[in-house]
Amino acid sequence: MSGLVNPGAGDGAPGEPTRGRLVLLGNAIVDLVMRVPALPERGGDTLSQDTALTTGGGFNVLTAARRLGLPALYAGAHGTGPFADRVRADLAREGIEVVLDQIAEEDTGFCVAFVDDGGERTFATSLGAEARLTEAHAEAVLAALRPGDMVQISGYGLAYPVNGPVLASLVARLPEHTRVFLDPGPLVDQIPREVLAPVLARCDWVSCNQREGRLLTGLDDAHGAAAALAARLGPRTGVLLRADADGCWLVPPGGEPLHLPGRRVTAVDSNGAGDAHTGAFLALLGHGLDVVAAAQGANAAAAFAVTRHGPATGPTPGELLRFLDGDPPTAQLSSALRR
Repeated sequence: MSGLVNPGAGDGAPGEPTRGRLVLLGNAIVDLVMRVPALPERGGDTLSQDTALTTGGGFNVLTAARRLGLPALYAGAHGTGPFADRVRADLAREGIEVVLDQIAEEDTGFCVAFVDDGGERTFATSLGAEARLTEAHAEAVLAALRPGDMVQISGYGLAYPVNGPVLASLVARLPEHTRVFLDPGPLVDQIPREVLAPVLARCDWVSCNQREGRLLTGLDDAHGAAAALAARLGPRTGVLLRADADGCWLVPPGGEPLHLPGRRVTAVDSNGAGDAHTGAFLALLGHGLDVVAAAQGANAAAAFAVTRHGPATGPTPGELLRFLDGDPPTAQLSSALRR
């Protein structure tokens, strides 16, 4: 697959933003999802109640944004083989464009995800072609960008030995017209300082969960961690600290921490909930919503996602509005998504 596929796909469709796209500098891989009663003890074994093979990783963010009407591009590496073919087919099905040529003679990687009866997930990842970014890839991404694009970066890629330096250099060269979003991910404490520092310095937004917030700040308290992270990043960078069922803490650029409550639901699978939150937040910003309404909508999208099995379970506009059922910010979302 070469170059940009079907540029501008979806332009003019109901709910479609008039400018800007989501460009993911992350990794779309295959997830082998196993549902187990609980993780076995070390050296033990357990029987899977259900097993599924799905596309995951950065694909979850892209689909969450795309289903809410934001044009999306996958700007990560991808390989040659059955896993790579599956990833590309799923991207095409969701209307997501692919920027880079495939890497020959190496398949895309995969992740084994264990989901226990409490809905919590535990991962083990095997790297593949997605972990082999080059300077030529970086140049191709820069050439593909347009004014108004939003660039999403995953800490997974920054932690990879080959990808990290390439991505840090690429982020430093992003044009000023692009907004940059970072999800530091569970490997944030394994990202080399010389890689993470320039990315944080360029970010417009950082979105993380409570564990990642603790790793970045040393603070367990969600409010304190959000405030400390915002202070570390400076007044031009906003912070979203996701607190699962408790919603999120939002710190707008230069503002004060604001708690936005979540929605209580019966979770069946938390795999991909953070990605649904991130993708929805970006999509709603792309539709022109203010940051509070976008974060409230993202809380609802994440709550919706955990009530469904699978990692890519973000809602469509109709599903999100029905799920909100008149709660804030239904009116703003209804107006923006139906333009």
